[in-house]
Amino acid sequence: MTTRYWVIGGEYSDPGFHALVPGTEKMVGPFENEQKARTEWTRLTCCPNGTSATTRYAIAAEALH
Repeated sequence: MTTRYWVIGGEYSDPGFHALVPGTEKMVGPFENEQKARTEWTRLTCCPNGTSATTRYAIAAEALH
């Protein structure tokens, strides 16, 4: 079984992270391993250009059969 990884998220409308602000959604990938996805996650979450306290990204794993 093969696994590929995606980085998903965007800017949320409140600090409770209940709803994404329309138009800010991002899905980046697929990545062939978790380390490459984590590198992109770090770039999106740690770079000071436009990130705010209500921006959040996560790494999702997709199992391929």
